[in-house]
Amino acid sequence: MLTQWQAPIDLGERIAAAQAYRKTIVKNTNAYRMVHAEADLLPALVVDRYGDYISIQTLNQGMDKATPVLVAALEEQFAPKAIVARNDAAVRTLEELPRETKVLSGEIDGPVPVSMNGFQLEADLMTGHKTGVFLDQRENYMAAARWAKGKALDCFTATGGFALHMARVCDSVEAADSSLPSLETAERNANKNGLSNIEFVEADVFELLSSYTSARKTFDTVVLDPPSFAKSKKQVDGAARGYKDINLRGLRLLESGGILVTCSCSHHMSEAALIEIAAAAAADAGRTVRVLEVRRQAQDHPVLLSVPETLYLKCLILQVV
Repeated sequence: MLTQWQAPIDLGERIAAAQAYRKTIVKNTNAYRMVHAEADLLPALVVDRYGDYISIQTLNQGMDKATPVLVAALEEQFAPKAIVARNDAAVRTLEELPRETKVLSGEIDGPVPVSMNGFQLEADLMTGHKTGVFLDQRENYMAAARWAKGKALDCFTATGGFALHMARVCDSVEAADSSLPSLETAERNANKNGLSNIEFVEADVFELLSSYTSARKTFDTVVLDPPSFAKSKKQVDGAARGYKDINLRGLRLLESGGILVTCSCSHHMSEAALIEIAAAAAADAGRTVRVLEVRRQAQDHPVLLSVPETLYLKCLILQVV
C-alpha cells in the first residue's frame, strides 16, 4: 500500500495550501519561505520568495524530476520575474544529483531588492547564503533588537541581519565575518538604510574574540550566529566543544547586565543541548546568566513533529546578572 509520501501529489494544491498558512503569519516583509519541505507536506522541496523573484531547491530524485511541473505551478500562481534553482546543497550529492545553480524561467541580473522588518536589503539569489539571505532569522533579528543596547558586537554577521537591526537601538555595532563579499553586501545594506554606526571587520571570529578578551575589550551586547558546527551526528561532540568555546569567549566580553544572543543552526544540536552548553560556558566564565528568551526559526519555517529535522534553528537570548 502506498504511503502519503509515495502517493502522487498535486504540487499546485500543496503550494497553495502553504501560502494560505503564510498569509496568517508573514508580516512586514516580501522575503519569506513559501514551502518548508516536509513541514508543508512537500518533502525535499524548499521554495523561497524574494519580492518578485522565487528561489527553489529540489533535494531528492523525485522532486528534481518534478521541476517542470513545479515551475509551471509557481508561474501560474505568482507570475514571478524569474525562478532560480539553488541546487548547490550537499545533500544532492547523496541523491546522485548535480550540484548547480541556474535560472529556470525569466531573467535575473544581479542581486534583487527585498524588504524585511522595515529594512531595504539586497539578496543575491545566485551566490548568496542559502537561497539569498537568512530568512529563518527574520523574527530573531527583531527579538535581538528588543534587548540590544550600548556597544554591540555581531559575530558571523554575513549580510548584516543582526547588525542592521541592532544599529537602530545601539550606540555602535561592530560586525565581523571572515567573508569579504558578505561584508561588502552588509555594508551596502547599511548604506541603503542610512545606518552609519556600524563598523565592518573582516576577521576570523574565533581569533577576534580571543584578541578582544586579551585586550580586556568589553561590549554591552554580543551576537553569536555561527555556521553549523555539526553537519552529521558524528560531529556532535566536536560541535558541542566549538559552541561552548565560542559562548565562553562571548560571555567574557560582556559587561554586567550585558546581553548574549547565541544561535545554533544544526538540527543535530538540540535546544536542550544548547542550553546546557551555554550554562557550562557561563560557569567556566564565572558569570551568572539568566534566560530572557528561547527562540527558534521564523514561523514561515514550520516544524513537523514527526520530522525532527524540520526544527533546526535554536536561538537563546541571555543576560549576565
